[in-house]
Amino acid sequence: VQLVESGGGSVQAEGSLRLSCVASGITYKGPCMGWFRQQPGKERELVATMEGYGRTLYVDSVKGRFTITREKDKNILYLQMNNLKPGDTAMYYCAVRLNSGCPIRPSDFSEWGQGTQVTVS
Repeated sequence: VQLVESGGGSVQAEGSLRLSCVASGITYKGPCMGWFRQQPGKERELVATMEGYGRTLYVDSVKGRFTITREKDKNILYLQMNNLKPGDTAMYYCAVRLNSGCPIRPSDFSEWGQGTQVTVS
């Protein structure tokens, strides 16, 4: 399994970015996929997840600003981030869970991308 993120960058506050994650080598049908982020010196935290049949979950701090979507047949995951704030600055990671359920703990996801940096000033 390989996950490749893209779309990060530097943006001013109130700006927008769209992250993409291309997942390959997945044979598990309809896996839970998600976005996590990690700031220096802090633990990795959930941003949003999407179950195989489309149900989504967001951390409170991004509700109404971020949208997670998915091209299911292609296992491509997106995160549209609007009205970005300096507090959103972090390394953003795409993750996949190759099992049933769609949990919120990073430790419950087995496959990870290399991350893409988002910086908001």
